[in-house]
Amino acid sequence: MEQINLQQMEKNLIVRNVRQEDILAVVELSQICFPKMDPWEKDHLESQIAVFQEGQHCVEYDGKIIGASSSLIIDFEQYEDTHNFDEICDFGYITNHDPDGLHLYGIAMMVHPEYRRLKIGTRLYEARKELVEELNLKGMIIGGRIPYYHKYAKTMKPREYVQQVVKREIYDPVLTFHIMNEFVVKRIISEYLEDDQASLHHAVLLEWSNVDYLPKSKRHFIRAFPVRICAVQYSLKRVDSFEEFARQCEYYVETSAIYESDFVVFPESFTVQLLSFLNERIPSKQVRRLTEYTERYILLFSELAVKNNVNIVGGSHFVEEEGSIYNVSYLFHRNGKIDKQYKIHITPEEKKWWGLQPGNEVNVFDTDRGKIAILICYDIQFPELSRMVMEKGANIVFVPFCTDDRQGYLRVRYCSQARAVENQVYTVIAGTVGNLTHVEKADMQYAQSGIFAPSDFSFARDGIVGECTPNIETIVVGDVDLEILRRNRKTGTVTQLKDRRNDLYETYPVK
Repeated sequence: MEQINLQQMEKNLIVRNVRQEDILAVVELSQICFPKMDPWEKDHLESQIAVFQEGQHCVEYDGKIIGASSSLIIDFEQYEDTHNFDEICDFGYITNHDPDGLHLYGIAMMVHPEYRRLKIGTRLYEARKELVEELNLKGMIIGGRIPYYHKYAKTMKPREYVQQVVKREIYDPVLTFHIMNEFVVKRIISEYLEDDQASLHHAVLLEWSNVDYLPKSKRHFIRAFPVRICAVQYSLKRVDSFEEFARQCEYYVETSAIYESDFVVFPESFTVQLLSFLNERIPSKQVRRLTEYTERYILLFSELAVKNNVNIVGGSHFVEEEGSIYNVSYLFHRNGKIDKQYKIHITPEEKKWWGLQPGNEVNVFDTDRGKIAILICYDIQFPELSRMVMEKGANIVFVPFCTDDRQGYLRVRYCSQARAVENQVYTVIAGTVGNLTHVEKADMQYAQSGIFAPSDFSFARDGIVGECTPNIETIVVGDVDLEILRRNRKTGTVTQLKDRRNDLYETYPVK
């Protein structure tokens, strides 16, 4: 009898890191595993390998990729428990990977359906756990799907469903697997993954702890995370050309740069100053004339942001889109990127005279100094919006405003200070002053711009970081510290965010 050639009978199964030559195979695998969801694309995987190849694993079986997983390291204290998938991994590109973080965050796990009896998922998790131990991380966190929840959604809430799965009274292919792999349920996240219809967009925040973790020191903390902010109290006075308007704006941006500001904030609808030379008296026609300058306005502030190395909250400007007029605030990043936030709530006067239309999406923006949000004037008077952006991770809320009298100004100020206390965030208000004579509905202004903090021992007295002298043309510059804010949320005199009764009430966007 001939000797049996064992090598011909071996099944070669290898767990290893993903390489460049594996990219197309992993893309194909993601299309097979998630046919009803957006799969990985080539540029996602290229970025993941370039940023943190050690965290990208695959299983090769007889030369074929049959399983893969993706992960990154994060400082989880910099994120809210209510984060979503795109926030935690930068839309899959993991450019937010933090080598100094303490947790490995798993963002994808896929196993070819024809090979699901080979414990491929378990092997991938073993590789992740080995990486956690090798790098001396505190543990691993994931936002786990609950793909069978849609079958029970009519009879139970997500919390009840998860409890039943944990008790082994209901089987869920993903959550049950994680529980069997020593993960602990931390909380339920709504609106985690937009295209996860099976889970009805829900996910379960799960954590696996590394029992061998050895702290590098008794305390892990960031000494400080300072952010310098300049709020412009902008004077509306007659100009004779766009170039004259641009010179006035350039002065404020350059001044903020001299003070080494990270952000400079302009007021709401300050571009109405252009109406002083357009000679249009009918309000509904005024705003449409202003929209003709949108491109020049954007080019101006984008160039100023890059040239002066400062992020600019460009007040707001009237923009025409498909025949409708919107009040839009642009965020000009100092790296050249541009974001925008539409005004959500339109005042009765804005509807009556200008016919403005409301926006429908509240955004939180990633910047080089943390996550921020913009709520334009009237929007700060609706506490639901501030709570929503805080839950998305915003630490600073910028409020460009324009009010014509003291009562209107105080509504903005009092609400901004209240939002800072309620949500343990910094708020910044920047308004217009002066008299723009002969311009209908823009002739009177009142403002006292300021930078506000929560009210506690760690922050400035009275919760006021800085404020302008009322109703004159000037600026205010102040420093806020995001690390103090983070600590205060955990150990402040009161801890509003920790003490919320989520069993009684929640704030979430209506689809």
